[in-house]
Amino acid sequence: MTQRRAGRRGRQQPARTGATPRRLRGEIASGSQALLLRAGIGLLRRLGPVNASNLGGWVGRRLGPLLPASRTADMNLRHALPALDAGARARIIAAVWDNLGRNVTELPHLARLAGSLGAASWTIEGEQHLAATLGGEQSLFFSGHFGNWELVLPIAASLGLQVSGFYRAAADARIDGIIQSLRSTPGSGGVSMFPKGAAGARAALSHLQHGGSLGMLVDQKMNDGIPVPFFGRPAMTAPALAQLALRYRLPLIPIRVIRRGPARFAVVVEAPLAVALTGRRHDDIFALSLAINQRLEHWIRQDPGAWLWLHRRWPTGSPERCDLTHG
Repeated sequence: MTQRRAGRRGRQQPARTGATPRRLRGEIASGSQALLLRAGIGLLRRLGPVNASNLGGWVGRRLGPLLPASRTADMNLRHALPALDAGARARIIAAVWDNLGRNVTELPHLARLAGSLGAASWTIEGEQHLAATLGGEQSLFFSGHFGNWELVLPIAASLGLQVSGFYRAAADARIDGIIQSLRSTPGSGGVSMFPKGAAGARAALSHLQHGGSLGMLVDQKMNDGIPVPFFGRPAMTAPALAQLALRYRLPLIPIRVIRRGPARFAVVVEAPLAVALTGRRHDDIFALSLAINQRLEHWIRQDPGAWLWLHRRWPTGSPERCDLTHG
């Protein structure tokens, strides 16, 4: 009995001593990925923003349609825009990957692009809708994954807007640090990024309570959100923006970045949403969320290839239609 127990202990020993090599391999892999990422960033910076954008578009168009996410995009298009034939859907999906590839390779040039107002990089339409915010009033801005959405906050910073937003942190801390350094724009002042999650939500609330403004991308599925019509189908929608607008009595300003070419954009700012409120919190949250989804849908219908169709925005299964009522 004693020998068998000792034998079992002896057989278990390698599993315990193997923990350190596994951690070491993880550290080596993480460091190698960080080195490769830094090397890629250096190469893209040497290419310049236009050539880097064209390279990303070329890679996206050729590899993206072969990836499984393209099947999700095709399913989304079938349900949202059923009048499109297979060829039209394929062209839209290729445009989506082209834009996504460009966004990735433009990332190392964000600071340069955001600071270049005019024909060189970007122009702005509807700047009059920013006057109150530029004058010190608080606002809530919303957008979606259109054009190069990464430019929304850097351009806001270059305009002098004190607008902060959220980001999804990368799993690897080293990689996340590198990516966040690319998003940091010199002279951004009070513009900051909050990680998605409880800690980021608390930081965002503190930011609002201290007079700051907030921008959010609101076009992705939130499993614990509320069902709100989007292209005629119920889509789980984050109610946070509507809740904040009601709580702090702030305007909801639509903003998007339209791609005009490689490393060239138009920032379009629209008038604050006009929604009739009832004073009943549940109904008003739904009404504001519906108005947001309707604005996003309007943009997408104008240029379907500019939106990121690759994520699962609607529940799987049959394309259940819905009206504009709610429970």
